[in-house]
Amino acid sequence: MKRIILLIATNLAIMVVLGIVVTLTGANRFFTGTGLDLGKLLVFAAIMGFGGAFLSLWMSKTIAKWSTGARVIESPNSATELWLFDTVRRFSEKAGLKMPEIAIYEGEPNAFATGATRNNSLVAVSTGLLQTMSRQEAEAVIAHEVSHIANGDMVTLTLIQGVMNTFVFFLARVVGYLVDSFLRRGDQESSGPGIGYTITVIACDIVFGILASIVVMYFSRQREFRADAGAAQLMGSPQPMMAALRRLGGMEAGELPQNVATAGINGRPGWMALFSSHPPLEERIAALAGSRQ
Repeated sequence: MKRIILLIATNLAIMVVLGIVVTLTGANRFFTGTGLDLGKLLVFAAIMGFGGAFLSLWMSKTIAKWSTGARVIESPNSATELWLFDTVRRFSEKAGLKMPEIAIYEGEPNAFATGATRNNSLVAVSTGLLQTMSRQEAEAVIAHEVSHIANGDMVTLTLIQGVMNTFVFFLARVVGYLVDSFLRRGDQESSGPGIGYTITVIACDIVFGILASIVVMYFSRQREFRADAGAAQLMGSPQPMMAALRRLGGMEAGELPQNVATAGINGRPGWMALFSSHPPLEERIAALAGSRQ
């Protein structure tokens, strides 16, 4: 329930901020007396598309901490925390990164990385993962998350999401305008968009949004292969990462908040492969096995 409330509150806050921006800039006034101003519509779509994606990224660390109850390790006070701190520091130095924040949260086996930039990031590991994996397997998982940061995956996926969001906003309103114009042809008295526009835009937002998510999830799956390869490089061998993935295959992945789910070590399988943020573990293991040859 806490995660749902935070998700709703975050999305509402983002929509309020973006609504104020498009109102102040006049980008929401893309209907003119002569029709649709495509230039203003494109600006509106870009503000809504990229603005929402980057605001989510900017707030990602804070929301991730709140939603998982993660406790940031300021000063290690146990052997496990000291090991975790030293492991993240070692991999970060090897990857040429500023030390990320490190956190532990209660939950089933999983881990994630998030943050707005390479040098303003967070690595969080669940208690379930620390308790069920060997130290070498857990190191591989941490190396995987550090690789996500080193590859700039959070920003890359945000840019892709922004582009797709922009296309969705733009195309849905163009189609809505065309449908509404067709339905009201010959009606000289009406001005502005009608009910046909509103219904069509809502329907197109949903359909185009689903299609856009397929593209975003494709790139998310490619990031996982890259992060696995990065972990193998940081570890000096693909074997620990392969062992960690095999271990994860026998576990129930811990659920992560929506804003960091794509950066977890293992995601819940989508109801269709096209909508899954993570490739099947077998494919990831096979890719690592191929890298040895």
